[in-house]
Amino acid sequence: MKSAKGIENLAFVPSSPDILRRLSASPSQIEVSALSSDPQRENSQPQELQKPQEPQKSPEPSLPSAPPNVSEEKLRSLSLSEFEEGSYGWRNFHPQCLQRCNTPGGFLLHYCLLAVTQGIVVNGLVNISISTVEKRYEMKSSLTGLISSSYDISFCLLSLFVSFFGERGHKPRWLAFAAFMIGLGALVFSLPQFFSGEYKLGSLFEDTCVTTRNSTSCTSSTSSLSNYLYVFILGQLLLGAGGTPLYTLGTAFLDDSVPTHKSSLYIGTGYAMSILGPAIGYVLGGQLLTIYIDVAMGESTDVTEDDPRWLGAWWIGFLLSWIFAWSLIIPFSCFPKHLPGTAEIQAGKTSQAHQSNSNADVKFGKSIKDFPAALKNLMKNAVFMCLVLSTSSEALITTGFATFLPKFIENQFGLTSSFAATLGGAVLIPGAALGQILGGFLVSKFRMTCKNTMKFALFTSGVALTLSFVFMYAKCENEPFAGVSESYNGTGELGNLIAPCNANCNCSRSYYYPVCGDGVQYFSPCFAGCSNPVAHRKPKVYYNCSCIERKTEITSTAETFGFEAKAGKCETHCAKLPIFLCIFFIVIIFTFMAGTPITVSILRCVNHRQRSLALGIQFMVLRLLGVTCKVITMFFNGFAIFLYKPPPSATDVSFHKENAVVTNVLAEQDLNKIVKEG
Repeated sequence: MKSAKGIENLAFVPSSPDILRRLSASPSQIEVSALSSDPQRENSQPQELQKPQEPQKSPEPSLPSAPPNVSEEKLRSLSLSEFEEGSYGWRNFHPQCLQRCNTPGGFLLHYCLLAVTQGIVVNGLVNISISTVEKRYEMKSSLTGLISSSYDISFCLLSLFVSFFGERGHKPRWLAFAAFMIGLGALVFSLPQFFSGEYKLGSLFEDTCVTTRNSTSCTSSTSSLSNYLYVFILGQLLLGAGGTPLYTLGTAFLDDSVPTHKSSLYIGTGYAMSILGPAIGYVLGGQLLTIYIDVAMGESTDVTEDDPRWLGAWWIGFLLSWIFAWSLIIPFSCFPKHLPGTAEIQAGKTSQAHQSNSNADVKFGKSIKDFPAALKNLMKNAVFMCLVLSTSSEALITTGFATFLPKFIENQFGLTSSFAATLGGAVLIPGAALGQILGGFLVSKFRMTCKNTMKFALFTSGVALTLSFVFMYAKCENEPFAGVSESYNGTGELGNLIAPCNANCNCSRSYYYPVCGDGVQYFSPCFAGCSNPVAHRKPKVYYNCSCIERKTEITSTAETFGFEAKAGKCETHCAKLPIFLCIFFIVIIFTFMAGTPITVSILRCVNHRQRSLALGIQFMVLRLLGVTCKVITMFFNGFAIFLYKPPPSATDVSFHKENAVVTNVLAEQDLNKIVKEG
């Protein structure tokens, strides 16, 4: 029902209990109050509508009534249909005890749980299981790379459309859909385990010195197991579809539900939990890989984790993630379209959009026809595009940290791969989470404007850049390596792994399994001349090693009295590692402190109705840049393979005196050519 002047009768508007109190404080409703003073109209309305006139005599100081920078036109646009608030529940089921969840904090809790689950699966379990999947299903590395890229492909294809249409939709239900897709993707990814049959162990490779080693030739064989590639790709595509609403619509919903100065703290907390997910995934996946792969089939084997043929139960983590993700579907679907108090919060916000010239029509964005115009409007926003490129380049840095930090620590400080990975994770994950939360807290604490937020992000990035020069000084001298930097007890030549002590062992250079003996590292037990292992000890030990100088006579009773070499690299004596880890921890904090401020700046510098689309463009560019890099890498690798010309097959070029051997070969070829021409 409407009055003569077209104002909707509030008695027939379904609303939350306090919506009339909030509307009475808005200047856009002054006309309604004026109409209610008419005697005829006053008598025609229920008594309960006369109560909102009382606060006009003594208004509540907590209400943001008529801010000078909020125009009447803006307040009119904040209609009840746009910010439809409601109770927590489903259909007619709205128990009072569950209304505690119907707050920004309650939504943030569920958002964090879903972000952690998504991080566990996508950036944790998939990464740690990919090598096991490659071995189990006999796939090439290029195919497993396609599996990893499938998530980015799905995210790029869907991010723009999901963020555009989801902006006007029911965002919590979109997140319920995200929980469903993440769980489904995890389930599909684990299905090959239950249809591929029992894992067959191959023959054990002999890693010690054997004088009568049979040469094995590699034969190409086709296996139906590689067809499970498409199942893994489908699982990743589903995971990508689930991740799209999480970081676009979920972030926009948090920004809707809290005041401007609190938005950064909520978003920073959510992003910090998304960083915690991969850490949990790596720890969980690592522990599950210590369980034999066919444990569900009741199969057991005598092989241990030290055996190269061992494969762990990679699939258990995906099943657990499937169950947990689907447990969040109902809680998300119970949230209303907008939390109570959203209209009041939005009425008090001031637009900080850069050169706001976007379409302010309330119907804009409801049709697919508006998609090109919205996309064009964002592309013309120079500030927004600069922030997108900034966060994309920053993502390449953080990805490089996560990928190469363990390898850097391992090589520079002479640590084992597992210990280096543990140290890297212990520094990277807490530092990144702390940086995200701290960045959001400081922006919220000092109530920074959009421009000051960007200045803060610039400052933190500059500090991180300055401190990153620690990499130039983070190095230690390498430990002695037999055949590379150290001779074999005075025999052999530097640059050649073969020496008189292991010449008859027929060692393979394709099998790198370092051992340490008498403070010197060896390429493998075979190159150390070791003939007898002690398999049940951890780490594995060897004795009767012909290339290691014996200080005492060691017989077959070495298990009791001692050993000559043990598996793994030699311990380093460098004392710079603690200093490096401390400085690098600070670098990580300042690097990730810029993440939340940049995201908040993106939300502020665009039109209110285009925030989700802006976040969709941001994540699409970020993902597209990483896929693009993989394609460029594959292209140049393929081009290098095409240009490469190997030397004659009969030529055996050693590490040492390589130029001399090549020169002799070329001279011999030239001599043969001259003889033929003569």
